[in-house]
Amino acid sequence: MPNVLIYMSDEHNPFVSSVYGHTLVETPNMARLAGAGTVFEHAYCPSPLCAPSRASFLAGKPAHQLQVYNNCNLDEFTYPSYGGVLREQGVHTAYAGKVDAYAPANALGFAELILPGDRAKPGDTNFTRQPLAIRADGSRRAQGYGVRADAFAKDTRVVDRAVEWLERRAPALDAPWTLTVNTGAPHFPHYVTQELWDKYADGADLPAYGPDREPAAHPYARDLRAHFQTDAFTEEQIRGLRRGYLGGVEYVDRQLGRLLDALDASGRREDTVVVYTSDHGEMLGKFGLWWKCSLYEDSARVPLIAAGPGFAPATRARTPVSLLDVQAAIFHALGKVRPPDWWGAPLQTIPADDPTRAVFAEYHGHGTRSGAFMVRRGPWKLLYNLAAPHQLFNLEEDPHELRNRTASEPAVLTDLERELRRFCSPEQENRRAHEFEQGQRDALAALA
Repeated sequence: MPNVLIYMSDEHNPFVSSVYGHTLVETPNMARLAGAGTVFEHAYCPSPLCAPSRASFLAGKPAHQLQVYNNCNLDEFTYPSYGGVLREQGVHTAYAGKVDAYAPANALGFAELILPGDRAKPGDTNFTRQPLAIRADGSRRAQGYGVRADAFAKDTRVVDRAVEWLERRAPALDAPWTLTVNTGAPHFPHYVTQELWDKYADGADLPAYGPDREPAAHPYARDLRAHFQTDAFTEEQIRGLRRGYLGGVEYVDRQLGRLLDALDASGRREDTVVVYTSDHGEMLGKFGLWWKCSLYEDSARVPLIAAGPGFAPATRARTPVSLLDVQAAIFHALGKVRPPDWWGAPLQTIPADDPTRAVFAEYHGHGTRSGAFMVRRGPWKLLYNLAAPHQLFNLEEDPHELRNRTASEPAVLTDLERELRRFCSPEQENRRAHEFEQGQRDALAALA
């Protein structure tokens, strides 16, 4: 029976990878994995924010069902995780590194934890949307780049332990196993080692599409720039942040290589499904936006490469997929029973080019005045915004989302809205999210 190794980085824009066409950043191990397996060209996170996305991946349901809307963790939930469900079916489930979900690591049901990273309570309290919270640390974030000798020390410790686990622990197990490895890189701040800073001097460029483009004028984009105070970022800071990010991506690639080498040395590479992905993307200054929190492609898309039993080598799949499909793929690889009410289909069973398949994402977190929902099907992508104009993009003709087609394609808009309503009622879920947020605010006030 196969085993499953998952490496989930944090905040990796898929376009910053040689596998997805970036010409400067070096990611030979992602390319190595792609040569052995399948690259999913249109993979999306469930919600472009750490806790909602990771919660969905762990619990198999969308953020609105879990009611994990933002990064405030005052509330804890008892949802079963894939680690617990598989453990009950005889799989040894190990989890390493960042958790940041709906409960602390020791409550998620995994058989083994390796340096788990829980967010300290109460988590992020800057989530108020009406009125819009403005962060006081914008200028400090703008300076979050450059050289630090210990830039990746915490992540390196996690990967060290994961490599040791693959070399010593995995061969001794008499049951199939899963190992999920999480690193913080390339998440901001974009500090790197001197070697990687020097290597990417040519990466200190400016975004091709800045705050003068039409999507930057959308009310939600203006909200995000105000929330993070990114309009005050200088050209020097923008260049420095983008330069540091490239070094962070190469660091992640090197850790992937270490995990692949350890798996090769164990003799279990051929019967192990290996997945590389991330919890969400990073805007990198596009439209004047930074980090995530947006349903634009650079934020909502994630890299996704899968190899091993069930994945054809050196292939590329165009069908839209989600991290929930990645989680379903774990059960499929292991031949185990997945709860029937969990969302997603196994990646191994999804046709490579299905123009009829739709995927869903949503956002209810900090930095925008109200909720947003996404449906992607074929070339079309709908952003259904509850307190701002909707947006419709044809990503084949307009991959950078520069032209809103809601006025010129009303039939497509109507069709995709109908598709969205098969996933949920956006009005109902937006209302529930605001009500939950008010409860969080009341709880924080009671603690003050």
